[in-house]
Amino acid sequence: MTDSGLAPLPASDRPDIAARLRDALLAASFTADGLLDLLGAAAYAALARSETVPALRVTRGDTPLETLVRLFLLQQPVPHARVAAVLPVEEAVEAGWLARVGGDEVAATVDVRPYGGPDGEDWFIVSDLGCAVGGAGGIGQRAEGVVLGVGGASTTLAGITVRTPVASALDLGTGSGIQALHAAQHATRVTATDLNPRALHITALTLALSGAPAADLREGSLFAPVRDDETFDLIVSNPPFVISPLARLTYRDGGMGGDDLCRSLVQEAGERLNEGGFAQFLANWQHVAGEDWQDRLRSWVPRGCDAWIVQREVQDVTQYAELWLRDAGDHRGDPAEYQARYDAWLDEFEARKVKAVGFGWITLRRTGSAEPVVTVEEWPHPVEQPLGETIRAHFDRLDYLRAHDDAALLDSHFKLAAEVVQEQVGLPGAEDPEHVVLRQHRGMRRATKVDTVGAGFAGVCDGTLSAGRILDAIAQLVGEDPVLLRDRTPAQIRLLVEQGFLEPVR
Repeated sequence: MTDSGLAPLPASDRPDIAARLRDALLAASFTADGLLDLLGAAAYAALARSETVPALRVTRGDTPLETLVRLFLLQQPVPHARVAAVLPVEEAVEAGWLARVGGDEVAATVDVRPYGGPDGEDWFIVSDLGCAVGGAGGIGQRAEGVVLGVGGASTTLAGITVRTPVASALDLGTGSGIQALHAAQHATRVTATDLNPRALHITALTLALSGAPAADLREGSLFAPVRDDETFDLIVSNPPFVISPLARLTYRDGGMGGDDLCRSLVQEAGERLNEGGFAQFLANWQHVAGEDWQDRLRSWVPRGCDAWIVQREVQDVTQYAELWLRDAGDHRGDPAEYQARYDAWLDEFEARKVKAVGFGWITLRRTGSAEPVVTVEEWPHPVEQPLGETIRAHFDRLDYLRAHDDAALLDSHFKLAAEVVQEQVGLPGAEDPEHVVLRQHRGMRRATKVDTVGAGFAGVCDGTLSAGRILDAIAQLVGEDPVLLRDRTPAQIRLLVEQGFLEPVR
């Protein structure tokens, strides 16, 4: 072990051995699908909760796949002969992927987790021992420089990222390299930064073991390693966003006061984006007494950028402190030390007048428009991942609405988006519904109330008639002045377009 309490890492300059390991892992079906088939749904899900007993029970045999699961996911020493039947064991020991222990056994020096790419790719995410599943507070260590594997936040960011082909992508705070790995599939050039040099080393291992192109790896905090003249088409970051009284754990604590790290990240991203480029982040933000949280976030948005900010969850300060104390494993330690750290967290929030903490997604898009659009909303409801295409389409619709005044809107043609249904809500037996709801079954899965005109309009939008002609027909049916109807309906059409219920036919 090193002085930091973390195991030495495999060599990152041996792509030949990484390639041989990859071939051996694939030959043994050490993949996301193979893992699920072997463990079953219950044991597979238990791993995400840091519970390894079900997986240990399932892997008592001596098949190649069981051997690899025990070795790389469950941190169990395995007899040398069993490993030699599956892997190039001597080369793996030489390069530092395995270490000899207990006389005639070998153990992994890092965790390796199978991960399925969006198009069926078989990837492997490398992380520190004990951190492939469940986070550092689970079965793993809590050393300051620990590098975690794939968690819920990582997969959320990967799912919301816009995946159009780009020339350049930047992954800030790369960690185990999962976002850089995704970006390598659609970006010609990928740059990844991290304050923790161990994370950069592990990112190189992740990319090599997954058969992906190498990234330009740079040590430093956030944008510090980026040259002044560099800009990108895509910036992604799952930063150390936790609002904490001390910068104790590199992987989660940003080291700035309150939510300043997330604010700085968002504000500085604008000038680093090429025209039309996206910057997408996960973030935490403070709910401060006497302040509107939406106004707080609007103030973060840099000039020249459209923004879509979605708050997915809110926790009061006690829930928040307990969550991250458990994440670090503090609840398993000395009770007095746990209480002192809990107190320090509440003292920090009290001093800043923070009542709660929000979590969500922030997407920026660099725009040449003189009137950028900033949307801040709360949406705690289920969504359908991946959402990258939904997010890209949202900003396309902003461009469309900016370019069309009400007269142009009425001359336009629209069609109802796929899998939108209409629900009528009212008392049983009533002649007319109290209100009508349009509901999406894809993407954000929104629901919105519409009046009878809006419902009728959406129902006949198939792209054949202009919006104005549809309204004229509705006016005749309901006995309303068509001029007045044309005058009051565009606002409702704009909302339905903005939220993705109606799609312009171009």
